[in-house]
Formats: sequence, C-alpha cells, structure tokens
Amino acid sequence: MFCIFTGDDREKISREVKKILGEGYEVFEGENLKLPDVVNICQGMSLFAEERKILIRDLTPAPRRGEEEEAGAATDFYAELIKYLNTPHTIVIWETYTSRRKSFQEFKKAKGVEVRKCELGKPVDANQAFAVVDLAFRDGKKAVGELRKIEDKNDPYMFVGLLTSKLCTKYQYTRGAKEKQALLELAELDKLMKTTSSISPWTLVESFLLRLSL
Repeated sequence: MFCIFTGDDREKISREVKKILGEGYEVFEGENLKLPDVVNICQGMSLFAEERKILIRDLTPAPRRGEEEEAGAATDFYAELIKYLNTPHTIVIWETYTSRRKSFQEFKKAKGVEVRKCELGKPVDANQAFAVVDLAFRDGKKAVGELRKIEDKNDPYMFVGLLTSKLCTKYQYTRGAKEKQALLELAELDKLMKTTSSISPWTLVESFLLRLSL
C-alpha cells in the first residue's frame, strides 16, 4: 500500500507515520534517490521479512527560484511508481512540496493509494479551555456540554497542551490530590491521543473531563 502525507503540521504527520509504520522502518530521502532505487524500494525484499515498511521524505523537490516545476529537470518518480501499485510493502511518502505534475495527480487517485493532508490546527482560546477544565472539577457532564460548543473552533492537541499548562499551575498552588491525579490522567490522555486512531481525539478529551469530577 501507499500513503501520501502533505501539509504543514509536521508534528501530526510524524505521529500518523508512526501509527502506520510502527517502529524500525526504513527511511529514504527523495533527493538521494534515482529511478532504479525507487523500483528496488517497491520490489526489493528484506533479508528478514517479506514485507518492508518504508518512509520516503520529499520524493518531489520544490522547484528552484524562477523555475516552473513542470519544466524542471527533476526526475518524475510518480510516473514510475504508478507501475508498482501492487507492491507488498507499506510505503509512506511525506511531501513537503506538493507537485503539480499530472503523474502525481494520477497517482493520488489510483486504487491502493491513500492521501492525507495535515494542516496546522485552529488556534485555541485559552480562556475557553481554562473555563472548561475548571467546570469539569465540579460537573463533568456540564463541562463536556461546554466543550462540544467549541470543539469545531479548536484543535484537540493544542487544547490538551493548554489543559496541561492550566493543571500544572493549579497543582503548584494547591498541591491537591485531585489535581495530582488529573495530571496523571492527562499524561495518559496525551499518550492515547498520539497512539489511538480508532477513537476521535475529542472523544478522548470528553472522557477525561468526565473523570475529573468523580
């Protein structure tokens, strides 16, 4: 299978790549590859396993200043890759620059190719975040209700980052057992959000808020 990542949220792309490839995958830099290398990536076998897990970074280079990409001298790797859609390997391609070439557009639409665009999330309103977590200590259900009003205007990962800051400050002043437990659960929440793809990040946050009032 092939999966292509584009967008400017590098942290999110890194997390998603690890979800797909796990640990111990091979990494290739596009600028160092030639066409025979790409064929080998698609067809070559590992010494230890039939299936390889591979990350290719920047298979399409950005055009030089004043140079149109279509007229550039860069090798058209996607025209070659489309011949190997039946590869037994898991290949992730992380493109910093999004190609305008016809071959790239055709490759993205091909069966067996998944395309994910990861743009930076929306900014988080700190006052809203702090108000939600303060409410959660008293009434988790009401806090979830307030959170749902603002979810579409915020990014869940940035939201959790703000909650961490808020709870750390709260614990420094109170040294309370409840605040300490909340920080421990927040660490677990952060881990789950980075490793769980089957559950919405906001659902995980809501579950955390419900537990705060218990």
